[in-house]
Formats: sequence, structure tokens, C-alpha cells
Amino acid sequence: MCQHQPPCPSADSADRESARLVAHHPEQGWSLLCNGVVLFEDTGELLPDGRIIAPQRPRSTAQVMTTA
Repeated sequence: MCQHQPPCPSADSADRESARLVAHHPEQGWSLLCNGVVLFEDTGELLPDGRIIAPQRPRSTAQVMTTA
């Protein structure tokens, strides 16, 4: 899919989010990368094969203090 040199990371690689943007729609909360990954503003991802990566939100200070 990617025509860049050097090629962007594949959708299966750990650094898939570093692929180049193909489309960016901040008003709708998503971006499409050249490796086919859809990134959502809540940090969730949709991979080209349909797998979902849940949002990776940082824990709030209150949660850190109660679990420490």
C-alpha cells in the first residue's frame, strides 16, 4: 500500500502510528494513515483487517493515588 521511501511501518508493526497521513478529519475525530490504519482522537485505532485497538488513555492523578 505504501509508496514512500523508506516505506512506512506496516499496520502490524509496533510503530504503525508513525506512518504518513493520507487523510485528516479533525472535525470528525479521525485520521487515515498510508498503512491503512485509522487513528481516532481518543487514541483508539482501527486496523485494516478490522481489529480494534482500544484507546490508550493515561490514568488520571486520582486513579494513580488510589492504586499506589
